[in-house]
Amino acid sequence: MAITAAQVKELREITAAGMMDAKKALVETDGDMEAAIDWLRTKGLAKAAKKSGRTAAEGLVAVAVAGGKGVAVEVNSETDFVSKNAEFQEMVGGIATVALNVADVEALKVADLGGKTVETVITDKIATIGENMSVRRMATVTGETVVTYVHNAATAGMGQIGVLVALNGGNEDFGKQIAMHIAAANPASLSEADLDPAVVEKERQIQIDIARESGKPEQVIEKMIIGRMKKFLAEVTLLGQQFVVNPDITVEQAAKDAGAEIVAYVRMQVGEGIEKKEEDFAAEVAKAVQG
Repeated sequence: MAITAAQVKELREITAAGMMDAKKALVETDGDMEAAIDWLRTKGLAKAAKKSGRTAAEGLVAVAVAGGKGVAVEVNSETDFVSKNAEFQEMVGGIATVALNVADVEALKVADLGGKTVETVITDKIATIGENMSVRRMATVTGETVVTYVHNAATAGMGQIGVLVALNGGNEDFGKQIAMHIAAANPASLSEADLDPAVVEKERQIQIDIARESGKPEQVIEKMIIGRMKKFLAEVTLLGQQFVVNPDITVEQAAKDAGAEIVAYVRMQVGEGIEKKEEDFAAEVAKAVQG
């Protein structure tokens, strides 16, 4: 298949690989971006790409806590301008409060908010503001203590990134430090036991392929893989990560020192995983001029 300049540019931005290497990777993988990233890593031409999800949709993530339960809710809008609208913010805050009493996003849509269902409230707000909106997802945690943190807050309790941390033991100050760490480090899971086995196996295979490129004997490769996988797991699991407040210790050790057990967390970012269509404004104008 034909590889476009835009594809090469995107791959270079993700991997920092050279132009010709990026193009070759795309050719070798028939334009599959994820496979091309893995191909470059296997050849030692790219660093591990963090699967952070491209933030594309607009809106807000709101967090709320009551009685040892915390909830994070994402409500999307078409433009960032709407997320700054006081009416929209008030609605999102109300939806987050309602979410504390439901089990999932489908139940949230039909839950009561001021005498109407959440879905109806959103429909009415679409008519008022003139922009499409939707409740995309929600997540909850429970624990003796639940702490929230909002990064890039638009107003109290909502912004671009919302974090919940559930603790047994410890205190709110420590929980806040962990929440800020999660916002910055974006771990893939709490611990190795919670990590998707498919993610682990994929990384293991990539590391095997990288090691074999070195031409070393199989017994040496096996030892190399053990060390590299240990490093990978430390980087992507919350408990294994170096604590941002004190990089000399892991988050797990910091929790032990604080007399706390981190039982669950949620990190929710607006638009995470949604690919936004990029508009070519110059092309649109040229098309309009041509009639």
